[in-house]
Amino acid sequence: QVQLVESGGGLVQPGGSLRLSCAASGSIRSINAMGWYREAPGKERELVAASLSGGSTNYADSVKGRFTISRDYAKNTVYLQMNSLKPEDTAVYYCNADGVWASSWQVIPRVWGQGTQVTVSS
Repeated sequence: QVQLVESGGGLVQPGGSLRLSCAASGSIRSINAMGWYREAPGKERELVAASLSGGSTNYADSVKGRFTISRDYAKNTVYLQMNSLKPEDTAVYYCNADGVWASSWQVIPRVWGQGTQVTVSS
């Protein structure tokens, strides 16, 4: 069984910074992609940033230049550095792992973390 555990959420003032962490645990040989989604009240869950195998990254247009995703492959951990936060960044942030390989032939298509609340308010 594979679990994703997030940490680092909280309350921050506009213009402030937060760093989210997500560690995958369990029987893991490799993970294809890890990323962050967010879900604001009354809105659909949306992709914030993704780290793909090979080192490429994707970002939502709304966070480009403010958020940075990074990944520690040895620790199966992904980070999201969030700077210049805005009230509209307020949401529950979910960590995601796609293509979790337990062996050369066992793969879990997708795993979600439990979510961590980020609130940007003065």
